[in-house]
Amino acid sequence: MITLTASKKCLISGQNAIGKHNYRAAHEIAIRRLHEDVNDPAPYYLLARIAEEHGNTSKAEELFAKSVNLSQNQALYISAYAKILSIRGKQGQAHEENNKAAALEIKDAHIADTIGVVYSRIGFHEKAIPFFKKAVSINSALSNFHFNLGTSLQFLGKFQDAAKCYKTVIAQDPNHVRAYSALIGLEKQTQDQNHLLALYPLFAEHKNDADLALHIGHAIAKTLEDLEQYEESLQWLMRAKQKKLSLIPDDSTDAFALFEAAKKLCQPQKTSQLHSDKKPIFIIGLPRTGTTLLDRIVSTHKDVISCGELGAFSHLIKKGTKTTSRAVLDKETLEKAGMLSFADIGQEYWRLTEDLRQGFSRMTDKMPLNFFYANLIHQAFPEARILALRRNAMDSCLSNYRQLFSTSYSYYNYTFSLDNTAAYYRAFDGLMNYWRKHLPSNRFTEIHYEDIVFDQENQTRRILEFCDLDWDENCLNFHENKSPVSTASSVQVRQPLYSGSVGRWKKYGDALNDLRDVLGDLAE
Repeated sequence: MITLTASKKCLISGQNAIGKHNYRAAHEIAIRRLHEDVNDPAPYYLLARIAEEHGNTSKAEELFAKSVNLSQNQALYISAYAKILSIRGKQGQAHEENNKAAALEIKDAHIADTIGVVYSRIGFHEKAIPFFKKAVSINSALSNFHFNLGTSLQFLGKFQDAAKCYKTVIAQDPNHVRAYSALIGLEKQTQDQNHLLALYPLFAEHKNDADLALHIGHAIAKTLEDLEQYEESLQWLMRAKQKKLSLIPDDSTDAFALFEAAKKLCQPQKTSQLHSDKKPIFIIGLPRTGTTLLDRIVSTHKDVISCGELGAFSHLIKKGTKTTSRAVLDKETLEKAGMLSFADIGQEYWRLTEDLRQGFSRMTDKMPLNFFYANLIHQAFPEARILALRRNAMDSCLSNYRQLFSTSYSYYNYTFSLDNTAAYYRAFDGLMNYWRKHLPSNRFTEIHYEDIVFDQENQTRRILEFCDLDWDENCLNFHENKSPVSTASSVQVRQPLYSGSVGRWKKYGDALNDLRDVLGDLAE
């Protein structure tokens, strides 16, 4: 008979309570155990889990760190700490802690999966896959383990293997809507091969669940678009977003306040002596408009590595301003950012990205929302190059509206309405006009997606020259780049350039007339 220690009993009962969303009971279990032994890591871990579940990631990080410091090199605590670090944009530190957990003997499927999730989140999908496979080998009945494995395989370009994983998930759990979304995004749907017969009743069953309706409705819309039923596809997008749109607060004023706050940061600064030896390349722009393509072109260069979409810069701004809101990006934070020491910001950013750079002197950071920080980036790194990807307004708005973004971030709430998407595009266009006037033309430039598609070599030469990089013909064959792609464009950027997405909005006919009217002169 196995006798459980008091610490183990606390851990098991507390995790069971959290699994049932009984956070009060879990809190009571943790506090009771702390009164018994203040040096037991288990209650700190449970309190961290509760904080994480409630969105208080800073407190969760503090408590997970405490559990790690008190534990005797236990993978459970280290992997959980690494995960919260990755969530908080501290990729370098997350990588370091995750390596410690990975070096230990792992016999628990959930711990193996967590280690894989952290590696995947920070872009090391080659490292993630063995741990996802271990999780599956220990417990093949849990569909999420197969789904996570499929995601990393997809990001590495192993599409057939990824599709097998997603199909396994659906076979195990016919209601796993994310697997349907992933599989349909991976494969072009046809009249003979599609999942509409399963998706239509699924939507009817879950139409009152905002998040599930989003996933299912987007999957149906993508299928109908593949079948060239464009107006019906758009109607399904509207239906999919309807419930979510009704639940989110009307924060449009707050969203547009960010653009005005960003402009006010554009003050003359003495930047010439700050980190003049460091030349990161920041790729900014609206999501789903070609930023991943631009990143692949640049990072295929022999001297450049892509570090993915990093939250490091925005988190350093948030940390420096010490604003109290939970949002990393908000009006108050931008308003206070001008007081920061950007020499320190640049130094810390460079330190945090050291592991991700893997010895390369040139790197890309492809976080689209860094467009709010363009002037601050220039202050932190006067030699940085900022590439702003632009695209036709109608195509940009449609691409944003068609994309199912993470519902964890309010920054993408504008995509639940075509009118809001158009208004957001107008504000974005205004900010790009502002940066063009106020930032040095040899540090900030705009690249047009359509120009890349129809004039690939000349545009590639222009991009590399702007970034102070020698000509590298490999950049023309970006689709042969084997490094991971952790974005919604993971399929497209592994293909040669094609023009099928240029003017996509025209296929929707009169259904997009309202969007065109709201955009006005920008639609031309």
